[in-house]
Amino acid sequence: MTDVVLEKRQHRRLSTRRIFQRGIFITLGALLMAVGLEIFLIPNQVIDGGVTGISIMLSHITGIKLGIFLFLLNLPFVYLGYKQFGKTFAISTIYGIIMLSLFTTFLHPVHPFTDDILLATIFGGIFLGIGVGLVIRNGGALDGTEILSIVIRKKVPFSVGEIVMFINLFILGSAGFVYTWDRAMYSILAYVIASKAIDVVITGMEESKSVWIISDLAHEIGDAVNDRLGRGVTYLHGEGAYTGDDKKVIFCIITRLEESKMTSIVEEIDPSAFLAIADIAEVRGGRFKKKAIH
Repeated sequence: MTDVVLEKRQHRRLSTRRIFQRGIFITLGALLMAVGLEIFLIPNQVIDGGVTGISIMLSHITGIKLGIFLFLLNLPFVYLGYKQFGKTFAISTIYGIIMLSLFTTFLHPVHPFTDDILLATIFGGIFLGIGVGLVIRNGGALDGTEILSIVIRKKVPFSVGEIVMFINLFILGSAGFVYTWDRAMYSILAYVIASKAIDVVITGMEESKSVWIISDLAHEIGDAVNDRLGRGVTYLHGEGAYTGDDKKVIFCIITRLEESKMTSIVEEIDPSAFLAIADIAEVRGGRFKKKAIH
C-alpha cells in the first residue's frame, strides 16, 4: 500500500511539473510573438496571417487595441479546439491567447527597434515563428486558423496545409487594400519566414530521419554506423521480388546533422548500396538520444 501511495504522489509531482513547465513555455511563446508583432511588424505596417492578421487590420481601421480583437476573434476557435482535441488543448490555447493579448497591449507603446522594413520583416517573422512554435510544441495554439482548417479538411479534398495557405494568402493579400501592396508582399515574406521558424522549433535542429540500406555488405556498414555515428542499427531480412535473392536490410534512426556522414559511410563501404532517407515526425524510446561518437 505504501508503494502505491508513493507512486501516486510521484506521478502527481511529475504532472504538476509538466503543467508548470508547459505554462512557462506558452507564456514565453506568447511574449515572443507579441515582440514580433508590436516591436517589428505592426509599426512597419506588416501583418501576419490567420486570425492575427485580421485582428491587426481591424485594429488599424478602428483604433481599438489589438489585444481585444486577438482575444474575441479567437474564442470561437478555442471551442472548436475543445471539440477536436480536448480540454487540455483548449485550456492551453485560451491561456496562450490571453497572455498574447496582454503582452501586445503592454508592448504597444514601446518604440520599434528598427524602421528598416526588410529588417523588421525578417526579425518579426523569426520572433513570431519561434513564439508560435513554442506554444504548439507545448500543446496549445495562438491562432485559430489551423483549428478551422482541420474542421474544413473533413469536408473538402485538400490537406490542412493547403487550406491554411489558401486562407492566409487571402488575408495577407487584403493587406494591400488596408495598407499598400508592397506591405502586402512584405507580409507574405514575414509569413514564410515565420513558417520556417515554426518548423525548426517544432522539429528541432536535430530533426529525426529514418534510414533504410540494402547492401551485400550490411554488417560492415552496420558496424561503421555503430562505431562512427554511435547509432544502433537493426538488421531486417528481405527478399528481392524479381530475383528472389535474400537481402539484408539495415534500419537506423539518425538526425538531420548526421545525414551527410551517414551517406559518406555507405558510399565508402558499398557505393552500389541502396540508400533511402526519410523525415519522421517523432522518435521515442531506445537509445536514440545518445550522443554521437566521432
